[in-house]
This record gives sequence, structure tokens and C-alpha cells, in this order.
Amino acid sequence: MPKSTKYLAKLPDAHGFIAYTAEEDAVWRDLYAMQAPQVARHSAQPYLDGLARIALPQGRVPQCPEISERLGEMTGWRVEPVPALIPFDRFFGMLADRTFPTASFMRSREDFDYIEEPDIFHELFGHTPLLTDPRFAAFSQAIGAAGRDADPKDYAWLIRLYWFTIEFGLTREGAGVKALGSGLASSPEELEWSVSGQPQYRPFDIIDILRTPYRIDIPQPIYFVLEDLDTLFAAAERDLLKDVAQAQKLGLHAPAYPPKAA
Repeated sequence: MPKSTKYLAKLPDAHGFIAYTAEEDAVWRDLYAMQAPQVARHSAQPYLDGLARIALPQGRVPQCPEISERLGEMTGWRVEPVPALIPFDRFFGMLADRTFPTASFMRSREDFDYIEEPDIFHELFGHTPLLTDPRFAAFSQAIGAAGRDADPKDYAWLIRLYWFTIEFGLTREGAGVKALGSGLASSPEELEWSVSGQPQYRPFDIIDILRTPYRIDIPQPIYFVLEDLDTLFAAAERDLLKDVAQAQKLGLHAPAYPPKAA
């Protein structure tokens, strides 16, 4: 996660609702209109099925209580507004409790195509579709439970499994590769790049993923591709902290990206 932000969290009222401006509603509307045909073309069927189930409003920023009500009926999850930047221990703890931490601000027009930090479009358009599926919801909860039990030194290793699956995972559908991750669905720039054939594609392997460094401020140079979704769901039954320990013994791979300019 970025260490600083130019955005301020928007605080909910006593009923959990946030007063978004007409411009913020317009940015949501325009992002939705841009991404809907893109995800229909490039995203995997489980994401598309979830997007239909969650039935997000298209013309305004959704409110967390209304989305929580729908998720609660389907998988027992809810969404809770938080500042954009929360520590790993809180993030993992919320996932373990079937609560998705939701940045409450809406990106500006300046950051329309790509935003480094999560905003509410990323959180709700990107993440809630998969959280309508009990299998993906269980996988996210398993990562949260592992993180809740982890030593702080393990956090940066464990989060890579979340990053390269729920955020930026790919999967095969038919003869092609489709975007599965929430970070891809919500990014006008990166969604098309991820399935273009230009990045490096690696087979899904938990230890390999845990050893792969990433940068949050550029389109990913490496994506991991699931041949079948059952492989991902089976990971929820693994001892993920044991996997982290094995990855730590082997060490990190060399980065596949240039160092960030000072």
C-alpha cells in the first residue's frame, strides 16, 4: 500500500451513509460506463456472475449499508468504510471476520484511468462481485485468518498471495486468459494490459507467488494464471504460514521491474 495519500476518508453518518457530491457520483457513473463493456470482454465468468448478483447502482456511488445487506444474504460478508491506508494487522483481521475494508473516498477526474491507492470504485466494483461467491469469500477469509495469526514480519510475504490472486489474478477460460482480480476489473488501464499477451504469465504456484515482489504503482509485469479455480479454493485449506516460512527460506526472486525513482 502507498505510504501517503492526497485523499481524505469520507466519514459516514450515524446510519453508515456518506454524502457524496454530484461530481463524485458522476465520476462513478462514468467509470462504470467505461468498465462495464471492458469487463464483459476481458474478465472471467465468476467475476461477471458476481457483478450481476451484487447489482451495483450505475449512476451513483453505492452506500456500504446497502451493499452489506446484499452480501450478508449471499455469503455473510459486509463492507465497512475505512481510511484508504490501514495497517496489515487490521486488514487481515477484518478479512478473518468476513468484513471487507472499504476506502470511502471517490477518485478525482485526474486519477480517472489509474489510481495507485484503493478508492470506493476499486473496492465495490472490483471486490464485491467475487465476495458474492462463497468459494472466493472463503479464500479471502482464510488469508485473513492466517494473517491474524501471523507475526508482523510475515505480513509482507502473506499479502503477496492476496495480491496475485484476488487483486491481480488471471485464469484460463477456454483457449484464452481472462482477468479474475479485483484490481484489474476496476482499472481502465491495467485490465486490457493484463490479458494482452505482453506481460509474463506464470502458472499458479503458492510458493512462487510468495517469493515474487511487486510494485503497486505500475501495471504488473508478471501475472499468475490459474488453470482451474479449484486450485485456488484448495489453498484455503493449506497451512499458509507454513508456506510463508518455506518461501522465506528460499528467499525473494529478483524483481521483474525497474527500481522506483527516488
